Amino acid sequence: MNNQPADAEIRNAYELAKERYAALHVDTEEAIAKLENIGISLHCWQGDDVGGFEDPERGLGGGIMATGNYPGKARTAVELRHDLDKTYSLIPGTHRLNLHAIYLETDKKVPRNEILPEHFANWVAWAKANNHGLDFNPTCFSHPLADDGFTLAHADAGIRQFWIEHCIACREIGAYFGQELGTTAVTNIWIPDGYKDTPVDRAAPRRRLKESLDTILAKPLNPAYNLDAVESKLFGLGSESYVVGSHEFYLGYAVQNQTLLCLDAGHFHPTETISDKISSTLLYVPELLLHVSRGVRWDSDHVVTLTDELQAIMQELVRGGYLDRVHIGLDFFDASINRIAAWTIGTRNALRALLLALLEPLDQLRQLERAGDYTARLALLEELKGLPFGAVWDYYCWQQNVPVGVAFLDEIRSYEKDVLAQRG
Repeated sequence: MNNQPADAEIRNAYELAKERYAALHVDTEEAIAKLENIGISLHCWQGDDVGGFEDPERGLGGGIMATGNYPGKARTAVELRHDLDKTYSLIPGTHRLNLHAIYLETDKKVPRNEILPEHFANWVAWAKANNHGLDFNPTCFSHPLADDGFTLAHADAGIRQFWIEHCIACREIGAYFGQELGTTAVTNIWIPDGYKDTPVDRAAPRRRLKESLDTILAKPLNPAYNLDAVESKLFGLGSESYVVGSHEFYLGYAVQNQTLLCLDAGHFHPTETISDKISSTLLYVPELLLHVSRGVRWDSDHVVTLTDELQAIMQELVRGGYLDRVHIGLDFFDASINRIAAWTIGTRNALRALLLALLEPLDQLRQLERAGDYTARLALLEELKGLPFGAVWDYYCWQQNVPVGVAFLDEIRSYEKDVLAQRG
């Protein structure tokens, strides 16, 4: 089955769409050019259900769970990179990769507090060859010293020190990525620490977390190579009643220490949105890291779809002029569907939402708002929803020599038959 439209059909549809947008003083060529320069950091853990290569026999822990058993998941770093190559070939633009520490490659097991840049040399070589930037994360879960649900806020000073040393090592690896690749790495700290039921002492773990973070971030690193981010969560598996690293905790820490703040779209109350937090937080922190995800009830990490909230997030970035201060990453994992399709669908949706935002007649909308003409503002915003942005998106994909429409499924099905099915 060939789902790819004919070249002439794509070009003709685009020319008509270009005229429609031009009538509103929107330059589609300019929007496409801007989109081409936006890199999204894909998350490596979608490809193997957050297993990593440190200890393939160990199950997930620390509030992490992947559901489903779709065949063909990556079992080695070589397989994972091969799957990523196929994924990037289906997505327009040039993009990054976000690595977790457990995706190291070694001949023998290395304690997490002793990991070194050399354990990620193959990832750097691959990134250089494919023009990908790399970002990084300490892995403070799925480990015997995290089995009781605490790491950097642990009451045991020895366990706490282990995780401090792990995070320090990860910052150095992030700086190594940035120096080797010539593009700044964001090293993001997320921990699962918390209680399943209501605690008596909420303050002590947060004091310990603050002290741990202060120690981790004590050594200045060149911001051209590495930027530090901290990430909150409302609750998790095993920490339903209390999370040490709450939004308020990390917001205060990021403001005080001028680190990046990570806002994950699935880490807040279901009625709470991160799109409304962007303009406020950027008044006080230098930059943001976004983990674009989709929360469904208790689960924070469903494949990104073209929801109203996704569009609102990207609109805020464009309308506020924040694209140069916000790092866009993805964070979801679904083991119930083809993993390459999950990556592809989620990333393409994030890019489509960005394109929608870039196709708004911002000057006209701002003029109406300043004039107090909220009637016309509403009318124009609603009219934009019916404009043929899909034709612009198809043209952009065609320009970038990636599949148009759902034609990417043809390539994924062939890859599944030829490669994934052979993994047993």
